[in-house]
Amino acid sequence: MIPDQVIVALDVPDLPKAIALVDRLPGVNFWKVGLELFVGAGPGILAELKERDKRIFLDLKFHDIPNTVLGACLSASRYEVDLLTLHATAGSQALTLAAQAMAPLAHPPKLLAITLLTSIGDRQLREELQQLLAVEDYVNAMAQLAQNAGLDGAVCSPQEVAKLRQICGPDFLLVTPGVRPLWSAQGDQQRIMTPSQAIAAGADYVVIGRPITADPNPEAAWERLCQDFAV
Repeated sequence: MIPDQVIVALDVPDLPKAIALVDRLPGVNFWKVGLELFVGAGPGILAELKERDKRIFLDLKFHDIPNTVLGACLSASRYEVDLLTLHATAGSQALTLAAQAMAPLAHPPKLLAITLLTSIGDRQLREELQQLLAVEDYVNAMAQLAQNAGLDGAVCSPQEVAKLRQICGPDFLLVTPGVRPLWSAQGDQQRIMTPSQAIAAGADYVVIGRPITADPNPEAAWERLCQDFAV
């Protein structure tokens, strides 16, 4: 069975490469469009995905003053994507304004707060970001800030999922990057888990990119991932 909780990261630099990859993997129903591709290709990639009846996670991680975040979320909502990200550290006013603006829309995206990038571990959080909280406590605080502001969910590493599910309840969406099948390289992610483990811990969706998209044979890698879920 093809895992419908998997979002594949379309981390390529331009529109032709993106379309080629999407067409090579017709079984993938949910794609993530991040900064690299959106900056390189513009909103045309979203139209291409919509034409193919794909679901879209627009991962642009808005982080600015409240009015700018609000405007960016409203602009992005016109693309009728399914998920949209903004940083929890933009603050409660920005989060609240964005959530309130989505409520009356006919097809609003689900707003997800970035709690902490999965490339950041305890040492960086402490030494570079000058945060005295441990990673788990910091992520919990950011997710609760987002939930209290009215957002639909949060992005966190798999290690934080189980605790956040307890804290935020069953209806708060939890999306986890930083997942790697056992047969793939860790890369630059620090807080990782296998996709099946992340789902079992309470994630609604897992995001996986390079183990599939950077493989010389992405079709075979996708099939292998699907087999992992079937075990």
